[in-house]
Amino acid sequence: MTVKTPGFESMLAGLVNLPSVSSTRAELDQGNLNVIHTLANWVGSLGFTTEVIPLPDKPGKGNLIARLGSGDGGLVLAGHTDTVPFDANLWQSDPLTLKATDDAWFGLGACDMKGFFPLAIEAASAFRAEDLKALLTIVATSDEESSMAGARLLAERSELKATGTIIGEPTGLTPVFAHKGIMMLSIHLQGSSGHSSDPGLGNNALDAMYAVMGELIALRTELAKAHRNPAFHVQVPTLNLGCLRAGDNPNRICGHAELQIDLRLLPGMDVEFIEATLRERVERVAAEYGTPCTITQFYPPIPPFATDPNGELVQCLTSLSARAPCSVGFGTEGPFFQTLGMETVIFGPGSIDQAHQPNEFLSRKQVAEGKEILTRCIERFCFRG
Repeated sequence: MTVKTPGFESMLAGLVNLPSVSSTRAELDQGNLNVIHTLANWVGSLGFTTEVIPLPDKPGKGNLIARLGSGDGGLVLAGHTDTVPFDANLWQSDPLTLKATDDAWFGLGACDMKGFFPLAIEAASAFRAEDLKALLTIVATSDEESSMAGARLLAERSELKATGTIIGEPTGLTPVFAHKGIMMLSIHLQGSSGHSSDPGLGNNALDAMYAVMGELIALRTELAKAHRNPAFHVQVPTLNLGCLRAGDNPNRICGHAELQIDLRLLPGMDVEFIEATLRERVERVAAEYGTPCTITQFYPPIPPFATDPNGELVQCLTSLSARAPCSVGFGTEGPFFQTLGMETVIFGPGSIDQAHQPNEFLSRKQVAEGKEILTRCIERFCFRG
């Protein structure tokens, strides 16, 4: 017997209407417990047992683990409940009110990735606990768009167990078996200011940063020569010089400079070794210029992710979707779930091209197809029939 749920559109409208921005900027950061408790109520009505796990030192934030049935193995359907910040002036409709058209649903997080939860719930509603040979688990996390704190906490607790995990990020219903790791760093050099008419009156931090940038570009070239993976569109690791802030006036010797950088590392690269190498080289150059150097992480690095493209879950999704597995450049919670010993695949409706954009939308066609695929996966990994 299929249990009645509020319906996909109603659930998606409810989730979009609940603000849950996560951001590294404290003034923009919001909690997600309103979304977590809403999801817990919906899956609880289907017979799931629910556990809300508060995030330590993050008031108003938490994860949800919801379980149906029992037994070894099984399947996890996972996603994050937070969205990126937004500028309502750039939207053609209210970003926090779902707009439905004949082809799509528009709203903040509709694609990335609140839309996955009603899809997973509707697929799960076709099953009763007594019909399952293995556990079906739905997981909702916090802070994927900022620090990955929710997924990191799950990995630390080591309580999730299953044969496989599907993380419903927008992949156009294409199975994703690999993505690059992400490391974001701030490099700050402290010089000393003085009147620009006499360079000897100070120590120009921007001159030193110019040399640091040269060292970073050399490191980027070395990494690209040493590492290549043809599974990726951009086959080499990247190092982006993203943002430079320095000085305060053209007639003053620059007293301080900050460079913000982004590294994308291929699977198999040692994140800690690369960071240690970068720090050693930058600090050496800074010391040569007599400018004290501080290097800080925006958040702990997201490791590269890769699973066997011939794995059981990857091949199941490949067959059901009729789409060949691929790799992507964006990061996900995949590596944290993978540390728990589960085959992990990134697979969900919508396009990453819509993510983090005004007028974000989710295609109706992909929702219908995605529901059928998830239902078949639950049958494959959890159902007794």
